Amino acid sequence: MNTILLIDDDHDLSELLCEYLTAENFQIEAAYTGNQGLEMAKNGQYELIILDVMLPNMNGVEVLKQMRQSNIMTPVLMLTAKGDDVDRILGLELGADDYVPKPCNPRELLARINAILRRSLNTQTTSPQSSHFSVDTRRLEAKYKGQILKLTGAEFKTLESLHSRFGEIVTKETLCEEALGRALTRYDRSIDVHVSNLRKKLIEAGAQSDVIINQRGAGYLLKPE
Repeated sequence: MNTILLIDDDHDLSELLCEYLTAENFQIEAAYTGNQGLEMAKNGQYELIILDVMLPNMNGVEVLKQMRQSNIMTPVLMLTAKGDDVDRILGLELGADDYVPKPCNPRELLARINAILRRSLNTQTTSPQSSHFSVDTRRLEAKYKGQILKLTGAEFKTLESLHSRFGEIVTKETLCEEALGRALTRYDRSIDVHVSNLRKKLIEAGAQSDVIINQRGAGYLLKPE
């Protein structure tokens, strides 16, 4: 049974989601403030964290920032105000894996949760052209020149998708489906943000600045070295 941490100060919504997800065979633990949620994330073992942006005493964006700074790489699904692109994009830049606008449909939330959790069920992938990379999807571990990359679930799946087609252009539509488990929609910048974050982490690990190339209008390419 997968354990999910739900961090949301809306008690009625939390109760509804807890009942719905429990019926879908998830174990749910709830926190109602940012501080409480951060403490539980640090001390508990969770397969997924559902994090609301608007929280008392510490907002969700700050909670996410502190989690990632503490090397808590548990996948995070953010709940954002409908149409609030600023919080959504900022959350993705800080390492959120996906987002659902509020008020959310429980069935859509469940679909997003399952898409994130399915990312850990693949087998190890290798490529003869990418000796600097090691991508183990069974352990959700990626290395560059032997150095472990601290990636979020979405960043890992983005790398896996690019790595499996090393030296080839991968469309944004394919990346969105394989990394986020959903179709690309108009004006959706999520995959661009994840690729940007992934590129930064690869550069920090010693890769060239053009390790991932943006082919405008076509997609992204993981460049052979």
